[in-house]
Amino acid sequence: METLDLQVLDLGREMLGLALLIAGPLLLVGLIVGVAVSVFQALTSVQEQTLSLVPKMLAVALVGLFLLAPALSLLSDFCLRVIQQFHTFGLS
Repeated sequence: METLDLQVLDLGREMLGLALLIAGPLLLVGLIVGVAVSVFQALTSVQEQTLSLVPKMLAVALVGLFLLAPALSLLSDFCLRVIQQFHTFGLS
C-alpha cells in the first residue's frame, strides 16, 4: 500500500511539474509584454486600456501556437504513462 501512495505522489508531482513547464512560457511572455507596455504607457502618458490588453493577448496567443506541438507531445506522453499504470491502481 505504501508503494501505491508513493506512485500516486510521484504522478502528482510530475503532473504539477508538467503544468508549470507548459504554462510557464506563456505566463512569462505575458509578464514581459505587460511590463514593457506599462513602461511605454508611463513614459508617454498614454492611458488607453486596449493598448495594455491587445499586445499581451497577441503575444501569448503567438507563443501558445508556437509551443502547441511540444506541449501536446509532453501531455500525450504523460497520459500514456498514467494509462499504462492503471493496473497498478486496480483500475483496469
